[in-house]
Amino acid sequence: MVTPDFSHAVWHEAIPALYARRYKIELVRAKEVVTAEYDRIGDQRLEWYDINYWFSRFQLGSAEPLIRRCRNELRYYPEVREVLSSLAIEYKLIVSSGTPEELLEPILEEIGFFFTRVFSSISHYRQLKTSGFYLQVCQAMNVHPGELVHVGDNWQFDFLNCEQVGIRAFHLDRSGTNHESLVDLKQLESRLITRAL
Repeated sequence: MVTPDFSHAVWHEAIPALYARRYKIELVRAKEVVTAEYDRIGDQRLEWYDINYWFSRFQLGSAEPLIRRCRNELRYYPEVREVLSSLAIEYKLIVSSGTPEELLEPILEEIGFFFTRVFSSISHYRQLKTSGFYLQVCQAMNVHPGELVHVGDNWQFDFLNCEQVGIRAFHLDRSGTNHESLVDLKQLESRLITRAL
């Protein structure tokens, strides 16, 4: 729903800047050190997504002031509000994300009213977006996996793991390089409408 600007500002600009000040090193060097640590943990581990883990690991204090400062980098893709408004008429919308609550809060500040529930695999279930996570979401929503439609931009976490448990999943690839994937949320809306006819 949001462009990469906010995430980039938090993880690749603001955290390295705090690290540089904390350890009195050049920003370029701080970016190298922080990025190397991200890579060492890797995106298949829970810690990679957990901002509080990194603030503790780097001894940077509280993440809240940094997140507040980065809010001005939040930008929604052009179709997001229109599509959510349209879909909310026919469907119950939820968020099922691998983003921690601390970062979801600003992301949803202007559009949160479209959603009936918000599930963070990191904050609420202490796990990645596994097939088990999606089953827990279905249980919490009291729906069968076949009644749920999920869209996301990570092939494994948003597409494969959903399909494994019978959730109808759409992969979103805004670059357009994967011709089987959606390029924006308007395509999701049109596919759902076509299916309903």
